[in-house]
Amino acid sequence: MKRKALTEKIAVIGVDGFEPRLAKKFLDQGKMPNLQKFIDRGSCRDDLVLLGAVPTVTPTLWTTLSTGAYPGTHGITCFFGHNHGQLDSLVYNLDSRRCKAEPLWNIYAEEAGKKTLVWHWPGSSWPATSDSPNLHVVDGTQPQTINTGIAGIDISKIVVASDKFEELQFLPNTSTITPGAGCIIENVEELMEDDGEVSYLRAAISSGAKVIKNIITCEEENEVNVLAKMIADSVKSPIKEAAGWTNAPAGAKEFTVILGKGLERRPALLLQNEQGAYDTVQVYKAKKDAEPLVTLKAEQSAYDVVDTITNDDGEPVSGNRNYHALTISPDGSQVTMLIGMAMDVSRDDLFHPKSLYKEVIENIGYVPNRPVVNGANEILVDKVFIPTWDHYSQWQADCLTYFMKNNKYDIIFSHLHNVDNGGHLFWHFAKHQEMWKNNEEAYKVFIERMYIQTDNYIGRFLPYLDEGWTIIVTADHGLSCQEHHGVELGEAGGITTPVMEELGYVTMLKDENGNRTHEFDWAKTKAVASRGNHIYLNLIGRDEHGIVDTKDQYDLETQIISDLYQYRDHKTGKRVVALAMRNKDAVILGLSGPECGDIVYFKEETFNVIHADSLSTQNGYAETSLSPIFVAAGPGIKEGFKTERVIRQVDIAPTMAFLSGVRLPAQSEGSPVHQILTEEI
Repeated sequence: MKRKALTEKIAVIGVDGFEPRLAKKFLDQGKMPNLQKFIDRGSCRDDLVLLGAVPTVTPTLWTTLSTGAYPGTHGITCFFGHNHGQLDSLVYNLDSRRCKAEPLWNIYAEEAGKKTLVWHWPGSSWPATSDSPNLHVVDGTQPQTINTGIAGIDISKIVVASDKFEELQFLPNTSTITPGAGCIIENVEELMEDDGEVSYLRAAISSGAKVIKNIITCEEENEVNVLAKMIADSVKSPIKEAAGWTNAPAGAKEFTVILGKGLERRPALLLQNEQGAYDTVQVYKAKKDAEPLVTLKAEQSAYDVVDTITNDDGEPVSGNRNYHALTISPDGSQVTMLIGMAMDVSRDDLFHPKSLYKEVIENIGYVPNRPVVNGANEILVDKVFIPTWDHYSQWQADCLTYFMKNNKYDIIFSHLHNVDNGGHLFWHFAKHQEMWKNNEEAYKVFIERMYIQTDNYIGRFLPYLDEGWTIIVTADHGLSCQEHHGVELGEAGGITTPVMEELGYVTMLKDENGNRTHEFDWAKTKAVASRGNHIYLNLIGRDEHGIVDTKDQYDLETQIISDLYQYRDHKTGKRVVALAMRNKDAVILGLSGPECGDIVYFKEETFNVIHADSLSTQNGYAETSLSPIFVAAGPGIKEGFKTERVIRQVDIAPTMAFLSGVRLPAQSEGSPVHQILTEEI
């Protein structure tokens, strides 16, 4: 397929979770003008749909986009991989060494001699799989934000200062879970809950742990409920008259912020305006300092504030974090603040080469923090989550356009996680649920704001169409607002037991008090539901505790598939499973082979949880959908063209290869989308 190149430069502007159904809605309302300009100058389907592969999960589909191979071929079949022989554990899958297919970026760098950047692509990108000096790679070990998995040195702080408090208190590892619009930090003690161990899923994402064990036995342990909690330290600080300051104006009051593990204190001033109302907070390193670390008005935020934090080894480390002044009482009686997690600004571990990190911080600035807040609380979503992603998106656009403007690279593969992060944190609140008492309409507005934010982001790249860049706007999957809850079958980061127990295929051990544990009774367990879409039989000779004879495998698979189709939700009476098939049959979906379950299944619309457990063609509540988006524009792409062709995720890498005049990746199973190209194949 080597041909004369139709373009010399290509940038993939990938946005995780960006889907066409909502995009079309906001386009029709005139709220996404930049996306409209890409459409007018390029090619796409009328519905903007890219037919996503399955399962609809992040590392799987970003790997498909870069290799042109289906998941069964490249082997990255979920967020976590199957730990062969061990049915109760999983292997972390954001690791390029686990991918069995050749990525397109290696061909660009090694064979075409093109300077290639792979920027936070959470699909088999890290570590770099080529020694070519033309290939530069940034992170890819987790999808959130760059360095999230390695650089954290201090968790978030909830600060409540009040003239009613008598003494300074530091409350470590508090968990705020209250939903609704009420400020969650007015009564910290009432809201404090010991979260115990951080979930295995969260731990694996943050640390890159290779093998995890996450058995989900009830609804309270699933992702939606885990992410509804916000892990933070809380500070209760008395407000009193300012004393002992070098530069405290008349009428100033003071309180104290505690950072780190509770041992580091930062004095803060509460200041009046010209009318005598208290409206400003200044946080200092010490009272003797002439300049504050940060100055904030009520409802203002400050980003990338650099301070020194003592790490677990007792060493001082420079870290950047965000400060948010949520409320300041005009009479000076109360202040509420959220101080984001701190990130070690020296961590260049996930930049290849390391000199790239130095170039970024010198020309653009430190890698910003992601928002770590409670998605069940409207105030925090409104005042912290969305604005923090505004800041991060601007920083990333600054980085990528700096590279493009200065001709640093010929090819860019990039990924932004703002929409997906919002989806996991609060998409489900766009459907009113009595258990949450949530404001459905408020969350629909939040979703809209995330799409407008994304439109602003992709708009930063429009000028480069006139500079010879071909730009592809795409995604891995969409996001669904879930309608029905309580069916625990399929979780991307774990092994779910409730439905399989109810059907009689799983038995859990009990403790001495007769309570169910998180350990399987292997002598009575025939099959387990692992990850979002896979069921494994407990086979003799293959699995450590196998009890199912291989000669009975076919009949048992038949029985399980039949039971899945017959299973009904206890609340609605509706069927839960949309499709179930044997491993050998799932080849027609590109989802078979040794990294897939003995049975592969997908849940029905309305029962699917955000993404990962459903078919890519499904829709959800609040006009959401699981399909990813696709628009291409620039040299080699027809202008103002709509195709009726079904464009598949496996087609993107072959199309890019054809545009650049390089060969297709070795395991590619797609083909160039010739209908949108300016030259016929």
